[in-house]
This record gives sequence, C-alpha cells and structure tokens, in this order.
Amino acid sequence: MAVETRKFLNYRAWIYALFFLVALSFIVPFLYILTASVSSEEFIYKYGYKMLPRQVSWAAYDLVFRNPQGIRDAYLVTAFQAAVGTFIGIVIMSLSGYTLSIPDFKLKRAITFYIFFTMLFSGGLIPIYILNTQYLRIGNTIWIYIIPSLASAFYIIVFRTFFQGLPSSLRESAKMDGASELTIYLRIILPLSKPVLATIALFVVLDRWNDWYTSLIYVRKPQLYTLQFLLQRILMQAQFIRDMARQFPQFFKASQMKLPVEGIRFAMVVVAAGPMLVIFPFFQKYFVKGLTIGAIKG
Repeated sequence: MAVETRKFLNYRAWIYALFFLVALSFIVPFLYILTASVSSEEFIYKYGYKMLPRQVSWAAYDLVFRNPQGIRDAYLVTAFQAAVGTFIGIVIMSLSGYTLSIPDFKLKRAITFYIFFTMLFSGGLIPIYILNTQYLRIGNTIWIYIIPSLASAFYIIVFRTFFQGLPSSLRESAKMDGASELTIYLRIILPLSKPVLATIALFVVLDRWNDWYTSLIYVRKPQLYTLQFLLQRILMQAQFIRDMARQFPQFFKASQMKLPVEGIRFAMVVVAAGPMLVIFPFFQKYFVKGLTIGAIKG
C-alpha cells in the first residue's frame, strides 16, 4: 500500500512539474514584454531583451498616451463594440444553433447546408464593401463593427452540435408540461450550456477586441478608431518620424531621432492586452467543466 501511495505521489509530482513548466512558458515571455516596454531604446539595442530592466524608462508609454483623449475614445469604442457585438452575436448564434438541433425541424438539413456553404465561399471584399457602405450605410459609424460580424457559421454549427448532445428527454418533458420552444431555450438549454456559451463568447470578444482591419477599411473618423488600429497608427507614425529624422537630421530635433520604436511596440502589447487578461479568468473554468452531468436522474 505504501509503495502504491509513493508511486501515486511521484506521478502527481511529475504532473505538477509539467504544468509548472507550461505556466512558465506563458509567464516568462510576458515578463520580457513588460521589461522591454519600460526599457530605453539604447538598452534594448545594447543588451537585448532581458527579464529585468537595468534602468526603467517610461518614454514609450509617454508617447502612447500623449493623446489621452484619443486613447480613451479608442478604449470606449473597442469595449462597446466588443461587449454589444458579442452579446447580440451569442444570442443570434445560440438561437440558430438551438433551432437546427431540434430533431423534428424539417428544414434543418437545408439550412445547415446553406450555413456551411458560406464557410466555403464569400462574396469578396468589394461586394461586401459596397453592401456595407452603399446599401446598409453603416460605413464610418459604430455599427460597422457590430452588424456585419454578428453571426459566424462555424460557431452556429458548434452550438448546434453541443445542443444535440444534450439529453432529448429534457426537451420532451418540458413540451409535455406545455413549455414553448423559447421557454425551453431560456430556462433549460441556456443554463446547461454555460461551457459552450463562455468559450465561444471569449473567442468572439477576443476577435472583436483585436480588430483593426475594420477601422482601416471603413472608418475615417479618428474618434471611431479601435484601440488596435490607433496603436498601430501611433507606431507607424513614430517609426516614420524617426526614419525621416535620421535621413534629414537638419529638419528634426535630436529627440526625434531617438524615438523608442521598440519600446512603443511592446507598450502597445501591454496596453491592448491588459483588459483581456482581466476577463480571461472569468471564462477559464468553463473550458473543461461540463454542467450536463446528472441532469437526468435514473
């Protein structure tokens, strides 16, 4: 018995050691990013990337936050479109997935094929641009971030597959008690679907939070820029000014020749990733936890 206990403890020790190494593989790179964001340009070029800075410099963050109103507006736009777009999108996709998971729905195969077909072919950039700007007229508005990407064919199929895995007797017993499909969806299906809801919601909000392409194509108002696009513009402008100052030093100040472009690059990562690092722990437990076990007795 003691030998088996010792083997079990050794086995768990190896498992914990493996998890510890995996955790370090995620933590250590982020520490390097933090260090690079508060290091001077000269330090990075001379010593490379270190885990701990020898001399702290906030020049990169000073440049990133030189226009605080722009950063604030970008944060608000990004947070609004990510929150509202994710909520509405999850409602639409989960409702679609639930409808397609109903066994006696006659058109579910045809609609499923139609949705799947959109994953293989798209209308192309130019037709989509004309649709959004000339017909829907949502270009250069906050709704360009929300409406065109409300539903994803892949996530609808994921919802449908998850709902099909739920016990069918739950729906049948609720129907016998006189519950409508909307009542079944709200009171039975959704409470049992927290893992898939949280997982897809996290993927959707991450995708929306990192969106910069929509601003590049459709938005011309600076107050409607997303955070990622605004940070990219700051980096490109700083790099352009530094390169021009080095080529034509007689027209620029000496400080402009030493703009911390590398530091700005890593400061952007910290500024953009901060909110997501706070949100992620609230979704993490649902990735591996199933709530349907024991839903039916007997």
